[in-house]
Amino acid sequence: MQAAMENLSKEDLLAMVSDRDRALAERDEKIDYLESQLAMYRRMQFGQKRERFEGDPDQMSLPFDAEPAAAEQQQEEIKEKIEYVRKRPTHKGRAKLPEHLPVEEIEIHPEGDLSDMVCIGKEITEELECEPARFYIKRYIRYKYAAKSGEGVKIAELPDRVIDKGIPGAGLLAMILTDKYVDHLPLYRQKQRFARENIQIPSSTIEGWTKEALIKLHPLYEQLVFDTKAKGYLQVDELRSNHRGLLKQQARDKPR
Repeated sequence: MQAAMENLSKEDLLAMVSDRDRALAERDEKIDYLESQLAMYRRMQFGQKRERFEGDPDQMSLPFDAEPAAAEQQQEEIKEKIEYVRKRPTHKGRAKLPEHLPVEEIEIHPEGDLSDMVCIGKEITEELECEPARFYIKRYIRYKYAAKSGEGVKIAELPDRVIDKGIPGAGLLAMILTDKYVDHLPLYRQKQRFARENIQIPSSTIEGWTKEALIKLHPLYEQLVFDTKAKGYLQVDELRSNHRGLLKQQARDKPR
């Protein structure tokens, strides 16, 4: 070994020394890493609960506790941003509400004694509001009259109904069809809406209502087809697709 090293050149000896120093440095680094891992595992295994996950005491802590002056400056900046967002205009103008909607007026007067004061004007603020669908029972009470002579009994006739001997009214059926075919709300979701109002209606019943309502509307559909064909300009593809879509909806809604 000594003889072999004597035969090496100066460059080879320097390279050998450099490789040895590099290997020693890597070994020391690996030893330090393994020792830190061993210390952590020992602390987790044998240390007290409060010590098991404590960090390295030599590690610098993050500056979560800011100086009072810095915290006050931060609060001022946030306040300025909030005030700017509140004051800046969000739109160029308010959309005008439709005039055909009913109006509910709520008058608000200042609190306190107003006997010595005179009203000099008022400010009006409008908002668009909505009242959810309201279910109610329409009860027909038909009184019976009997002739004093005993020749018979007379009773008023029921008005025309969409479904004979059925409980849904025309308004309810119109809502079901509109929600399903215009707003694309499936019948099972409409059933859930009934259930929220504690109105338990089987799915087959709602499907039967829908079918009967469509049957009653079929003459209107035929009249629309006739009026469309009577025009001078006809879009056949749209007419055919609308007819096919209606037939598919009727097939899907058919009780099984």
